[in-house]
Amino acid sequence: MKKNLSKIYEPKKVEEKIYRFWIKTGFFNPDNLPSSHKKPFSIVIPPPNVTGELHLGHALNAICQDILIRQKRMQKFKTLWLPGIDHAGIATQYVVEKELKKEGKTRFDLGKEKFLEKVWEWVKKYKNIILEQFKKIGCSLDWSRTRFTLDKNYKIAVEKAFFHYLKKGLIYKSKRPINWCKRCKSALSDLEIEYKKEKGKLWYIKYPLKAHNLQSITCNYIVVATTRPETMLGDVAVAVNPKDKRYKKFVGKKAILPIVNKEIPVIFDELVDPNFGSGAVKITPAHDFKDYEIALKHDLPLIEVIDKEGKMINVPEKYQGKETLLARKEIIEELEKLGFLEKAEDYEISLPLCYRCHEVIEILPSDQWFLKMEKLAEFAKKAVKSGKVKFFPKRYEKIYFNWLNNVQDWCISRQIWWGHKIPIEGEEDVLDTWFSSALWPFATLGWPKKTEDLKIFYPTSTLSTAKDIINLWVARMIFSGIEFMKKPPFEKVYIHPTVLTKEGKRMSKSLGTGINPMELIEKYGADAVRWGIVWQITNTQEIRFTEDHIIMGKKFCNKIWNASRFVLLQTQSSKIKSRNYNLKLKIKGLTLSDKRILRALNKTIELVNKNLENFEFGKAAWILYHFFWHEFCDIYIEESKKQIQNLKTKNQTIKILLFVLLNSLKLLHPFLPFISEEIYQKLPLKNKKVSIMIEEWPQKIAPTRI
Repeated sequence: MKKNLSKIYEPKKVEEKIYRFWIKTGFFNPDNLPSSHKKPFSIVIPPPNVTGELHLGHALNAICQDILIRQKRMQKFKTLWLPGIDHAGIATQYVVEKELKKEGKTRFDLGKEKFLEKVWEWVKKYKNIILEQFKKIGCSLDWSRTRFTLDKNYKIAVEKAFFHYLKKGLIYKSKRPINWCKRCKSALSDLEIEYKKEKGKLWYIKYPLKAHNLQSITCNYIVVATTRPETMLGDVAVAVNPKDKRYKKFVGKKAILPIVNKEIPVIFDELVDPNFGSGAVKITPAHDFKDYEIALKHDLPLIEVIDKEGKMINVPEKYQGKETLLARKEIIEELEKLGFLEKAEDYEISLPLCYRCHEVIEILPSDQWFLKMEKLAEFAKKAVKSGKVKFFPKRYEKIYFNWLNNVQDWCISRQIWWGHKIPIEGEEDVLDTWFSSALWPFATLGWPKKTEDLKIFYPTSTLSTAKDIINLWVARMIFSGIEFMKKPPFEKVYIHPTVLTKEGKRMSKSLGTGINPMELIEKYGADAVRWGIVWQITNTQEIRFTEDHIIMGKKFCNKIWNASRFVLLQTQSSKIKSRNYNLKLKIKGLTLSDKRILRALNKTIELVNKNLENFEFGKAAWILYHFFWHEFCDIYIEESKKQIQNLKTKNQTIKILLFVLLNSLKLLHPFLPFISEEIYQKLPLKNKKVSIMIEEWPQKIAPTRI
């Protein structure tokens, strides 16, 4: 192999070649790594959806994990970074249904069997797209262990978990209010709901009290405030807070439900917020979660007035079968006509939407399977409180505990066709995707079998993920790991920042604000993209992405390339042209410049180690940039030019140039794997490794020596 570098660094010519070389070495697979006495270090990748393509959030997360894995591999840990794909029940079914819609068809036109054939065709076509894109960005994943959440062995794990919970009495079936998406025609858990702020109204409605003429409503009535007057047709009570002195006189009385003209009790309950509206609220337990809790305590019935198509049922004939918003409009008009509408105020509402298709969610009663969460939530809380699982940054523990402290039983059944079928005879529903992905850290390692991988790599070391799935996924993995493996599934949870546009807006393909990392790689090279993304990681919740940093990453790669060319040229002087250097430095005879650069290298090693240990990727990048560009290139390389002219210092200077370059490449390798490998292969060193991937991570020189 030629020992010189071309004049210009061309990433397109290097990156594909280098990745093929890495695959050939087999070092992504821990079974092929040199033996080590150190304990294993493992990460399971957050499995992207089978329909997914790499976006900047994926790229950022993957780069962070790759940095950790590459560093630990060089530190001689037995490292496993396990890749995989999630079948993504609702998301995958949704995209296939969208394709069918273009043909004017629905899944019901095809029938279940034919529709699932269509989905599998889609999966076969798109399953590996995002995994191939991870390769483009340089991810050193062990591809031999790639998993899919609908693999045969994974199905065994899911069924084992289901029957385990069922046997313990933690899984049960019940009819109770759930979140329902009428487009997906499926139940959703509370964590699968997005909320959109929207201008709405707060209507104040007069509910007359019994024993008073309904035509003379000014005598005695109670005013109820609501944002959803259409559900009043299913009211079973009016409730006020027992501490609200305004309503003491209403204790035990009966109100008359307008329009329906039936008696309902006035009750006291501490769950009522006396500061909302009039302080009196309507209780419709079939269509509101808090109302359902109140109804259970007071033994009140459930009256359904909205069906799974979002239409009115069990109501007066003139409203029967009407869409909810149309019914709302007509009910308001009738209340006003009858004199029951006191007033309406502008009010900001949080509109619940399906997290996949963004359809408005209805709350309605349905027979569903639930997982009892009380004990499992305690497991998850204890794991973090005890320090067995640590969050980085620590502030994200608040999101974690907020949900666990107010957790409801988890609705785990879905009325879709794609996914893990509930393994009970006669059931057609499938399990929530998050039920199967909650098993990811151990099911991917072979559980419920007692495999060697499970023994070696569980619990995993670190999880890197996004803040929006802390409760959807992280909490559920933690209690699942404790329940099935008696240990939390990882020691550390790194929550990476959210990538936004430069203006601070959410990135979205449909809105035209998305940025495709593959296009950036095509334009600048993978290393430049990696560097530009990492550079923007700070200890904040958001990154306002700018391409300027990618351009800076490209310039930095060129600087590294040119500095390396200079060093290699010095090694190829006529007298020592074929020499392979042993870089054991002789401390005697070091110049002040030599000592200064070695001390700066020491400090850089120390700070990079410290920042990577704390997941401060941006700070580590900044330290490396400053050291290489300023300390090494601007100062030492310039001073070395004079020292090389002196025969007494020439050889030692070339050795130090090589020593600092080698250690710089090692430190840079997790961040810039392609260029560091390409240059490493050209270094004239004795006992060089097959790849920089298995080089030893830099160690500080003893201070007494410099």
